[in-house]
This record gives sequence, structure tokens and C-alpha cells, in this order.
Amino acid sequence: MNKTHDLICLGRAAVDFYGEQIGGRLEDMRSFAKYPGGSSANLAAGTSRLGLRVSMLTRVGDEHMGRFVREALHREGVDVSHVVTDPTRLTASVVLGIEGAEAYPHIFFRENCADMAVSTQDFDESYIASSRAIAVTGTHLSTPGTREAVEQAFRWARAHRTQVILDIDYRPVLWKLTNAGQGESRFIASAQVTATIQSVLPDCDLVVGTEEEIRIAGGSDDVLTALRAIRRKTTATIVLKRGPAGCSIVTDEVPGRLAELQTIAGFPVEVLNVLGAGDAFLSGFLSGWLRGKPLAECARLGNACGALVVSRHGCTPAMPSEVELREFLRRAPGLRRPDLDAELSHLHEATTTRRPRESLYVLAFDHRRQLEELADEQGAPRARIAEFKDLIARAVERVAASAQHRERLGVIVDARHGTAVLNRLTPRGFWIGRPIETPGSRPVSFDPPDNVGLHLLSWPLAHVIKCLVFFHPDDPIELRLAQERQIRTLNDAARALDRELLLEIICSGKGLPVDDNTTARVLTRIYNLGVRPAWWKLETQTRASWSRIEEVIARRDPQCNGVLLLGLDASEQALQVAFESAAATSVCKGFAVGRSIFNPAARAWFEGRMSDDDVVQDIAARYERLIASWRGTVAEQSV
Repeated sequence: MNKTHDLICLGRAAVDFYGEQIGGRLEDMRSFAKYPGGSSANLAAGTSRLGLRVSMLTRVGDEHMGRFVREALHREGVDVSHVVTDPTRLTASVVLGIEGAEAYPHIFFRENCADMAVSTQDFDESYIASSRAIAVTGTHLSTPGTREAVEQAFRWARAHRTQVILDIDYRPVLWKLTNAGQGESRFIASAQVTATIQSVLPDCDLVVGTEEEIRIAGGSDDVLTALRAIRRKTTATIVLKRGPAGCSIVTDEVPGRLAELQTIAGFPVEVLNVLGAGDAFLSGFLSGWLRGKPLAECARLGNACGALVVSRHGCTPAMPSEVELREFLRRAPGLRRPDLDAELSHLHEATTTRRPRESLYVLAFDHRRQLEELADEQGAPRARIAEFKDLIARAVERVAASAQHRERLGVIVDARHGTAVLNRLTPRGFWIGRPIETPGSRPVSFDPPDNVGLHLLSWPLAHVIKCLVFFHPDDPIELRLAQERQIRTLNDAARALDRELLLEIICSGKGLPVDDNTTARVLTRIYNLGVRPAWWKLETQTRASWSRIEEVIARRDPQCNGVLLLGLDASEQALQVAFESAAATSVCKGFAVGRSIFNPAARAWFEGRMSDDDVVQDIAARYERLIASWRGTVAEQSV
């Protein structure tokens, strides 16, 4: 069928605040990690990561958290055209903790929240008809307004052969059956809840729930009796989630014993956090079900996704990608701690949190030592460096105003002289790199030198860590080992904090010979350390050298975003020649050039020979010429 979407997710979208002190009470939490959450939003992100075309139908508040949820879903590839901004209600939120085995306290802040105001005015028949399936959470049957919206969506779904999926999603607190402090409660019997759920069962093609959820839907404390009650109401396939035991599937009549159910075993892993595991299971199951796979295979995919998520912190961010899921299934029998597996952790980070780009055009002006020397030479106060960096930022903004691919523009700028620039450009959506190294240090040291992880924790999440290392594979062993220790320390901090790392490697200029194999040898050595940065920033290379670099990256880290070419104050003519070699390889994705663009203006400005407006115009023109040069070279190479 010619449908725009594979799945519409109607229901809960919220912000999760997860306590970071594992094993502590919520009362004792000192810090929280903020994630997108809510069962329907989790499902939307999870299925999108697994390659389905997903749309979200919900409401968020007209405030910062609402924008956070919308932007997070958009980054996951979810269509957010029907994420409605509610003008008066706040985005829902949940505070959660991991107190210990089977103790996951959470408090729902959902009183009159935005997603519980979803109405029939938020969508039309053509939207429902545009999807192959619609998944709804049982929570949205708990109030008259949202139940009306669900029932209308189901009627249109039946009229247009859109399959209907009910995730029972039973939380007694959300049906006002218990107090707010009992948010983790999973079952309280209620004839009203049972009747409400059963009223929509005849419209369903797939019904999914835990044992507690099947019991509430069937109105019985006995699971088999509850399954039979559900079967009397619907011909839908019923999936019973059974935690570590896997899941059971009922397609026809319910057998006489639980042991006779078709059960697909789960994957034995050590559990950190069960919250979100059900949404992960359904994501995996639907990734198979909507592709027509056998039910046993759908269940296997669901069980695998659930196993991955129970080993991690958070719900939406823990959902696996297709690449990661395939790797887990390939090695599952030996993976009791997938959270500690280096390959899975890398694949998860590389395929879910990075922002891969086809190409980047980066103006690097994180130069500290060079500009300080220039200011000192001219007798200018170093405070003027910040003024000059502001002019460079204005030039970038000028180019961005008319750029064909604004999202490909980026900057690398420091906080020592560029804090105001960082604060201004960060909310604007530019790619931003930020240096961590002490200028000129060898072995590389960090600025500040101690507690690099704590320092990085204060950076905005969007800032890419840039570290310049003067590294030659034939450096004295003491120097090389010192550099490698620093690189590993930084890499460990970046991974722990979900930050992207760009390693800038300069091999030349230290008295040792450089040939076509030198840079590839450095990359190989760093990969041998277990370090796989999101980006490399490299010097001009020969075609033979580029070929060897491409070979190393393809073999050691196919998920690498790529290489950016640095300038080293080369002329525009020299950079054009460098571009011709770089563009011939698929691994080079653009440039990160600084002094070649701003140096002439910098000297003239500090000497008083160029006005502010002239600086902005000069730098913008040079930046635009370099972008045009790169794009033209790439176009020629692709012919």
C-alpha cells in the first residue's frame, strides 16, 4: 500500500529526569540526567532508529521542555508535524531513580499536562490514512477527551486499512487509582479500567502487555483467564511480555496452560533498569511485524531490544539502532553485560547520538597563542582578541544568512577569548568545536589540566571536543606513551559524557620524516588504544596517503564521521591543490581552516589599518571563496 508512514505513535511524550546516583533513594539524589521520555515518544524514537518511517501524534507545552521533546524526536528522524504545541498546558515530566533490584521509584508530573489534551482537532482522516499502522497507549483511554481522540483515530484506521496496535501501558497512578508517591505501582484491579480497555479491543490488530497489563485488560488475576477474556473481544494477535523469560504470542484460541503458549525466550543479561524495556521490546517487535517477518522473529527482535535497554540508563536514549541490534544478535549468547561491551557501546554512540554530516565547512578560530602574540606585538591589550573573534563570528553569520546549506557551516572557537561567541552561536544550530588542549603542548596537556571530565560536564552537549596532538609514530617512546595516556583519558571522559571527539593530528614540523604512510600509522596506533573519535582533523596529504588513511578508517571504524582538512595558514591557491587530493577520497568531508581565512584581516585590524566592517567583509569573502572552492572540487571529482 502506498502509505507515507509506517507507524503513527499516539500518546505520552514527556521529559524524564533520571537520578544519576545509582542505588540511592530519590530523596537523596543530587543530580539528574534529562532525556526525552513517555511511552509513545520512546516507541517513536525506538522504531525510527530501527528504520521505520514514524510520525508522532501528541501535544507538548509552549515552553522549553516542549521544544526539547519536539527537537529530540526530530533528531531521531520522527515526523513531528503533528506534535501540537498546547498554549496553556505544560509538557509532562517524570522524575525517576534506580534504587536497586526491582526498585525503580518514579513520580509522574502529569496533572493536566499537554499530552493528555490530545483531541480530535489535532489530526484528520487523511493523516491516519497516511500510515500503515497506529500505536496507542492505554493511558490515553483514561480521560474522556483523549479517549474520544483514540476512538476517532481507530475508526479512521479501520476505514483505511491502517492496522491498530494497543500498548496497554497500565500505570494505576495515571488512572488516579493511587497517590503520586506510588508511581512505580504496576497493578491495581479496577472494573472501570478493564471495561474501558475492552471497549477498544474489537478494533485492534495487535495487543501488547505485561502480565499485569494483560490481567487488567482481561479483568482477572489469572493470566490465562484474562487472555481468554481478551480473545472473546478481539481477533488481534496478543503478545504477553514476560520480562527475562521473553514473550508469549497468542494468535488463535488460548491454550489450557501457560506452558502451552508459544513462547520465544529472552536474552539473559544483567539488569540495571527495567524502565523503558517494554517500549524497546515493542519497537523491536514492530520493526519485524511491519516488515512482514514471522512472529517468532518479531519476538526475537523485541526481546533483543529489551535486553539492551535494561542494561542502560534512560529510556529513549537507550534504544538501539539497526546496526547495533544486528551486532548484539550476532554475539548475544556471550553478552551478559552489553553495557560493558566496547563494540556495542561504540556502535550505540556512533549510530544514535552523533550528528553525521555529508560535509562540513568549518572556520576555525580557536587560536589563542597566535593571536596573543599578535596583540602583544602591536601593544594591544589581550582583551581585544575577544573583540576580533566577535568580528569573525559576524562574518560566519553573514555567510550563513545566504548559504545554500547553512547546516553545514561550523566554527571551532575557544572559551578563553571566545566565550561570548560560543554563547551567541550555540543556540543558532551551527556545528561547534571547542578546544581542550593547552596550545602548543607536547605531550598534549589539557586546559584546565586537572579533572577534565568535570570540566567537560559544564560544556553544552552540542559542543564537539577538539584536541590537537602533535604526534609522529616515530616519536621517542616516553613521549608517545605520555601522549597516548592523555588521549585515552580524554576519550574515556568523552564517552562517559556522551560527547563527540575530534582529534586533530599534526605529524609534520617536528624534525621527523613524513611519508605516505605516516598519518595512517598514527591513526592505526590511536585505534589500537581503543579510541575511535567521531572526527579526524588532518593535514594536507598526498593521494597515496589519503588512500591509506581511507583504508585504515574503513577497517577500524566504519562509523567514523570522517576527516576535516586543516589549513596551517596555507594560501588559497595551496588549499585548492590540497582540496583536489582530499576530495578524491570519500573519507574527507570538508575543511576546518582558520588562519588562511582570518590572518590577513587580523594583522591589519590589530595594526589599525582595517575597520570592523572591513574585517567582517574580508573574512566573509574568503570563507565563501573557500566553500565554493571545496564544493566545486567535489563536484568535479564526482563527474
